[in-house]
Amino acid sequence: MTGGSINRIIMTVLCLLLVHASMLGQEEREYIRKGNRLYKKSEFAGSEGMYRRGQAQDKSTYDSGFNLGDALYKQGRFSEAAEEFKRAATSSMDDSLKQAQSFYNLGNSLLKDQKFAESIDAYINSLKLNPENAETKYNLTYAQDQLKKQEEQQQQQKDQEKQQQKDQQQDQQKDKNKQDEKKDDQKQKDDQQQNQQDQQDQKDQQQQQGQDQQQQSISREDAKRLLDALSANEKKTQEKVQRDKAATAKVRVIKNW
Repeated sequence: MTGGSINRIIMTVLCLLLVHASMLGQEEREYIRKGNRLYKKSEFAGSEGMYRRGQAQDKSTYDSGFNLGDALYKQGRFSEAAEEFKRAATSSMDDSLKQAQSFYNLGNSLLKDQKFAESIDAYINSLKLNPENAETKYNLTYAQDQLKKQEEQQQQQKDQEKQQQKDQQQDQQKDKNKQDEKKDDQKQKDDQQQNQQDQQDQKDQQQQQGQDQQQQSISREDAKRLLDALSANEKKTQEKVQRDKAATAKVRVIKNW
């Protein structure tokens, strides 16, 4: 194969590649045009589909991702839109105006998502690339005000939570004090009842001892009376026995024989 043949083959391949790339570019532009038509009709879900098909091409451009972010933003899908605008900002580093617009839309998406600190950073990045954009300056000021309000609300919420915790602790301490007072009152009542019971037991014991002593004294007197009665009865009995013997005794008569 001659050198001229090789050169013709190389040129043919390059031409085919250029034609293929051109066709891919045309396909992407066609999807973007269809998406734009749907977007203008407020058919944002349909336009999203077209932009995604354009973005799916081998060599998609900045426009597909940027427009996709717009379609997602219009559907209220702000977090997804922010991701697309981030990618668009990265892919447009060679064009400061496009990159500034990507950061601007990124700031808007974050602002809608109430991520105020991140939206402020996005607006600042946009102003670095396009300092004269009045809308970006306005949105930056608005985002800063919203961030301040958010921080104040968060601080107020923290203060309220601290106050609630403090009030709760105070209520718990009050409840504990009441319980302690009830315990002290109950202990005093128990001590009083115990003292009364001890006094009553002591009184009962003293009464029992007095009764025991009285019973013991009576028993001794009864025993003495019983002994005296027995002695008297025994004496009477002996006297009676003697009398009976005397009565039954035979008189012996001496006979004179």
